[in-house]
Amino acid sequence: MEQTGSTNSPSIKTAAELGLRVEAMSDIPDLIGAAFGLDGLILHESDLGPEFYRLSSGLAGELFQKFVNYRVPLCLVLPDFAAHGERFAQLAFEHSRHPGVRFVHTEEEARRWLLSV
Repeated sequence: MEQTGSTNSPSIKTAAELGLRVEAMSDIPDLIGAAFGLDGLILHESDLGPEFYRLSSGLAGELFQKFVNYRVPLCLVLPDFAAHGERFAQLAFEHSRHPGVRFVHTEEEARRWLLSV
């Protein structure tokens, strides 16, 4: 869904468009740097390494905190939140109304939310 007639065209990118992935803590600064100035960033399930889904690693929490701190809206597209375990599904549910970090099921939903932020 695209906005038409807007003088300020939103700049929303995917991690793949930026040529980036999140495999480790050391990837976060590059992702923030590339996303800074965007109106939103979309991360797909395939953009996230195994450590992200292992919540005890702290990678997801650190990533979310950086995006909130830098005020760059982040949307994560995962078709099945429960595919990565019950705790991860709870995290996704808790972020279903978060003002800066959202989990959705499709890229279309992600773009729609990012356009509304």
